[in-house]
Amino acid sequence: MNLRLSYYITDGEFKKAFSPFGDIKEVRLIRDDTTKRPKGYGFIAYASQAEAMRAVEAMDGRIFGGRLIFVELAKPNQPSSKS
Repeated sequence: MNLRLSYYITDGEFKKAFSPFGDIKEVRLIRDDTTKRPKGYGFIAYASQAEAMRAVEAMDGRIFGGRLIFVELAKPNQPSSKS
């Protein structure tokens, strides 16, 4: 799943906020290469689809870290069709 997060959120805060919904397998904040601060979005991988859906339903449209966040399931990357 991906989100719209505060640029000042920590990995620990991110994981703690989403851990009540299930077994988290991976937490990844996307960071700016120069500043190393989060870019405002990240990904969480849960052990099951059901856990991910609980997190989406509970957290989408909530205020977290001073920002209204939008939580949705991440879409898999589509392979590019270069000829």
